[in-house]
Amino acid sequence: QLTLVESGGGLVQPGGSLRLSCAASGISLNDFNVVWYHQAPGKEAVGIACISKSGDFTKYGDSVKGRFTISRDDSGYTVYLHMNNLKFEDTGHYRCAADRGPFYRVSSIVTDGTPYGVDYYGNGIQVTVSS
Repeated sequence: QLTLVESGGGLVQPGGSLRLSCAASGISLNDFNVVWYHQAPGKEAVGIACISKSGDFTKYGDSVKGRFTISRDDSGYTVYLHMNNLKFEDTGHYRCAADRGPFYRVSSIVTDGTPYGVDYYGNGIQVTVSS
């Protein structure tokens, strides 16, 4: 059974940076494609970034392209979301999820908003961008 735990959230000023971590326990994340979701206050969650099992492929939503980077660490148990030049609209709840299926599933979540179900979800973490 895979358990995902997010960390690294908090309060940051506009233009600042944060690094969110999605840590796995029980099973290596190398067998999963991973997607990060963002849920702004009062809105539905949207996929904003994803990374393939190998780490060779990534996709980003238009709202974060050029500012956020998703990556894997060498241990295979953590996926990061590096967030730069944060904006007020980046405020919200961030959640990682892992899926065993083909990469197009998580890629479609991010690029098209396709509501594929994902195998495992973390509980998420809050990020607040405020001056």
